[in-house]
Amino acid sequence: MKPAVQSSSGRNIIELKGIIKRFYIGQPNELEILHGIDLSVKEGEFVSIVGASGSGKTTLMNIIGVLDRPTEGEYILDGVDVAKAKDRELSGIRNQKIGFVFQTYNLISRTSALRNVELPMMYAGVGKKERQERAKHYLEMVGMQDRMTHKPDELSGGQKQRVSIARAMTNNPSIILADEPTGALDSKTGRRIMDIFHRLNQEEGKTIVLITHSNELAEETQRIVTLKDGEIIGERKGSAVC
Repeated sequence: MKPAVQSSSGRNIIELKGIIKRFYIGQPNELEILHGIDLSVKEGEFVSIVGASGSGKTTLMNIIGVLDRPTEGEYILDGVDVAKAKDRELSGIRNQKIGFVFQTYNLISRTSALRNVELPMMYAGVGKKERQERAKHYLEMVGMQDRMTHKPDELSGGQKQRVSIARAMTNNPSIILADEPTGALDSKTGRRIMDIFHRLNQEEGKTIVLITHSNELAEETQRIVTLKDGEIIGERKGSAVC
């Protein structure tokens, strides 16, 4: 493995050490997907994890996002030892510390953009008035102020993704975890989505981890981590300003 590229100064907000992930443990068809991942991400850094299909990106994303636990290894997320945390604490971490942006948007089809953006705040116990104010603020931030009352089936792919980014921001998370966020979009729309991520990183100071198969997108980030067959095979600088 190549030496890690140093990002701008700051503490590590994500620290993975010796992460191994196995499925079907103890069975004849036991499968090891991640083979000892070491990865640190500094607060305020924009990092991409790039790799082909089958490289282990989704499994690693699920562990970073606390959607799954590693089989072995240590994961410290913003000072919290994930292995020792209880399920309720992990649920709070997902709701408060991480904003998720998915390729498939994951919006609720029967309700408006505004209500979709309010949803994480409802789980966090935020009052109705504040929920609406914050949801409107973030929809305006991503240029969706004229589509707040529209349901997902009345929106284009790019508009849906902008709503999902607004939703990811509502609880003011430390980290944005974006899984192939432009994968279902045309190049022009994808460009607009990436511009939003750059703004969130540079102006809002958000730590962003971008999961992608696209080397072109990865080049826009500060640091590129290459994953192959469940192992990190290299790290290098991207073109983004640190």
